Parts: sequence; structure tokens; C-alpha cells
Amino acid sequence: MRKSSSFLLVLSVLALLIPQTAQCAEATAGRWSTEKATQWYDKQPWLVGCNFSPSTAINQLEMWQADTFDPETIDRELGWAASLGMNTVRTYLHDLAWEADPEGFKQRLDQFLDLCAKHNIRPMLVIFDDCWNPEPKIGKQPEPVPSIHNSGWVQSPGPAIVNDPAQWERLERYVKDVIGSFRDDKRILIWDLYNEPGNTEQGNKSLPLLVKTFEWARSMDPSQPLTSAVWGLMEDRPAINAYLTNESDIISLHHYQNLEKLKLKVETLKQHGRPLISSEWLARGRSDVADQLPFYHKERIGAYNWGLVSGKTNTIYPWGSKEGSPEPDRWHHDLLRKNGTPFDPAEAALFRKLTQHDIE
Repeated sequence: MRKSSSFLLVLSVLALLIPQTAQCAEATAGRWSTEKATQWYDKQPWLVGCNFSPSTAINQLEMWQADTFDPETIDRELGWAASLGMNTVRTYLHDLAWEADPEGFKQRLDQFLDLCAKHNIRPMLVIFDDCWNPEPKIGKQPEPVPSIHNSGWVQSPGPAIVNDPAQWERLERYVKDVIGSFRDDKRILIWDLYNEPGNTEQGNKSLPLLVKTFEWARSMDPSQPLTSAVWGLMEDRPAINAYLTNESDIISLHHYQNLEKLKLKVETLKQHGRPLISSEWLARGRSDVADQLPFYHKERIGAYNWGLVSGKTNTIYPWGSKEGSPEPDRWHHDLLRKNGTPFDPAEAALFRKLTQHDIE
């Protein structure tokens, strides 16, 4: 990610993200009104959670395929999340897991939702993803490459399909089946339709599928709100970021930079008059628990740090880590060791304090 001055960032953000009601009126047909979005958000507790996959899964496919779905680990680790005061998690689905076994996939999703409800957790579910390995394959997933951050994470559906509208009929069936089947399910908090559209050198090539995904999801008339996060440097993807801020019911963002830049991004996005959720944050040394979690709490912005338990994704290691590197003294992501004890007890105590989880 290239660097830019704060002044340039301010100008680019303001130019691209101030609401464009006239130009976007047609594009946002079916979008929740500002009043409806605010009323929905006001009924929620302060939303605090993590991006969650069980420590035994290297990626979304290993989490959701029948042979490797691991409800015992999911149950245990969701319990640890709840013990920190978390009331939500953000979890990625995958189109290939659905395609291989649509009914079985939905049954496993239903079981996951039951496990979440057991711990008073309501998930945000992610439909598509432009990040990491571009060629997902059904079946046995690779073993982690030692010390390599997210060595096995896969895109959904991957650029070969994102860039080929002739293959979208299957994606449309996937979106409509999953959202349509769970559109009135109170166990689900929110749908995150597309993670970081345009990442991994896709750029604006992902915009057509992003638009279609919102259309398909809206056609199911879900009771839950829809979102897709503004991420990275705003000036890099003006068309995508403008669409995201003018189409999402609840505006979400990703932020892995310092508190000063977070405050700038938040103040800019507040101009849309909609509730805010940070659906990815925490890269220690850039965005730390000690300074940013209290800010999210004070502003009542939903906050999902990346990662819960150190596991097969290797996200305790930083982006660009080298194979065979020793465990870093300061973890990049994640909060808990494999036995459930915190990497930093002070961080765990702060989560519990801010969520009042330690108060009877």
C-alpha cells in the first residue's frame, strides 16, 4: 500500500465519499433509509467481536466443507470469544462449498448459527472475497506454510470468474439461495456482501460483480442490513468506494493504520449520516487494542478485530512474513493462544472492561 500525506488523504476522501444523492438515486433503489438504518443500529448493543474462523481451518473451504467442518472447535472458541464480552463475529462463506453441496452447506451454516446463538453471538456473514490466493479449489486444502501469513486463504470466487460475466449465473443462484434461505433469521446480524472488492490487483474490474451482488441480495428482501466495507486508500478505487458508501445500509470500513488516520476516516464517513462498523482492524504496531478499542467504544462504532485464536491461518505473523520465521514478540493479529489464554492479558482485560463482561 503506497503512502500519502494526510492532506492528500483528506482531499481524496472528501472528494470521493461525500454522499452523492442525486447521482446515486437509481443505484440505491431498495437501500434502507437513513432513518431505518439508524433505528436498527440503535437497538443493538455496542457491537464488538472478531473476524472468526476456527483455529483448525486454513481457509473458508476447510471451515465449511463437510469433511473438515469442526463444530467442537467452533463451539469452544466461540465460548472464548463470549468470555471476552464479544457479541458478534464476522465469518466468511465460500461459493464452492455451497456449489459442492448446497443443502449440506446450509445445514452446516444453520449449525454454526445455533452455536453462535448458544453464546449470544450474532454473526456478520461474508459472501465474496477478493483477497489472497486467486484459484480456490474444492476438496482437501493445503497445509499451512510455516510462518507465512494466510498462506492458504482463498478468494471467492476468484478473478477468472469475477471477470467473466458468463459464469455469474451460478453466483446468482448462490447469493439468492443463501440469503433467501436465511433472510428472516434473527440469529444473523448483517450480510457483508463482498470483502475488499478490487484487492489483489483487480481494481475496478470487480465493480460489475459488486453491483450485481447487491442487486441479487436486495431481490431477496432480507430483514438484515447489507454492507461492504470501504478499505485501504480511498483514492485508489474511487468508483468502488463511491458505490460502497452510497449502497450499503450500514457503512463499514477496514482500518489497519494509526488512531489519527482512523479518526479522519470516521469523521469523513460520518457525513453520510449512517451507523458505522469497523469490520477489520488490529495490526499491532499500527492499530493497537489499547488505543483503538476505547475509541470505537466511545464513538459506539462496531468493531471486529482480525482473528481470535492463533491457528492454521498464521495471522500472528505480519503481512509478507518469511517462511520459517520465529513467532513474533508482538503478534500481528489474533488475541488468544491455542489453549484460550490471551496473548496479552491487558488486552483481554480491556475487552472485558469495555463490554462490562466482568460486571455482574
